[in-house]
Formats: sequence, structure tokens, C-alpha cells
Amino acid sequence: MIDYKTKYTDWSEREDINAELKMDIIVKLVEFGYPPLTMEAVYKNVLEQVENFKRNRR
Repeated sequence: MIDYKTKYTDWSEREDINAELKMDIIVKLVEFGYPPLTMEAVYKNVLEQVENFKRNRR
């Protein structure tokens, strides 16, 4: 899911892609029973990991 959403080079700058990615992450976290109280912090953490992954990917 994340790999598909971040296939565009400007994905981190585009509001539409970020909004869609955020919603997908929230849905997945809820599916696995993650508590929704700290959702914004979790979302930021996941996006940081995605940025690091994309930057270091060969």
C-alpha cells in the first residue's frame, strides 16, 4: 500500500497523496486493533519511516 502510494517522486509534497495515505494507514491500524488515541503521532512516525525507506532504497 505504501509503496504504491509513494511511487511518485513528489508524493511527500502532494496533499492528495498524503491524505489518501493517512486514511489508508488509519484503516489498517484500526483493522489490527491499534488504539486510535495517538493516531497523529503514529501517522507521523509511519511517514518518517516511509521517507527514510524511499530515500535509502536502491
